[in-house]
Amino acid sequence: MKRRTKIVAVSAAILLTLGAGGVAVASGGDGGHGIGTVREAAALTGTAKLYRPAGDDITFSFDAHLAAKDNKDPQAATGTFRFSHYKDGKGGYAVAKVDCLTTGGKVAVVTGKVIETDVDAFRNKRVGISVHDDGKHDRLGYSWVGRDTNLEVPPCLSSAPFEQVKKGTGDFKVLPWQLDYPTE
Repeated sequence: MKRRTKIVAVSAAILLTLGAGGVAVASGGDGGHGIGTVREAAALTGTAKLYRPAGDDITFSFDAHLAAKDNKDPQAATGTFRFSHYKDGKGGYAVAKVDCLTTGGKVAVVTGKVIETDVDAFRNKRVGISVHDDGKHDRLGYSWVGRDTNLEVPPCLSSAPFEQVKKGTGDFKVLPWQLDYPTE
């Protein structure tokens, strides 16, 4: 057997073994996660400012991930997200520790407990945020919208992404969740 034929045969055997074992191996189009790594189950990353014609500076940033091993448990998600709202030198911020992440297509919902803030109403509360990753037209929603809103929400819950992202600021990236459904 020629050397090239042996290399091709060995490579094919390795690929078949990996495929038969159910290992998800990322390809070159994996969003920068590297060849040969297991694809995480879901992710939400990025930063954007909300559109406000009155000049409010409202920013949301995400670094939320669900590991491949936790594919069936969105409440095993990890990471943080941050949001702030300032105008005329007044306002506040909050940082939350992720406790749930679900994604579907280009939409993500993330919740987390606020672990750092200078706004008493958010202290130690679970809040939810939704994101629609639509390229240059990203959108965002949050659980504290409305006049009688209770800031504490259950895990994995938020409102629809009703807010527009300020043009030129959105770089949200949603990695869609891929559930394995039983065949019988």
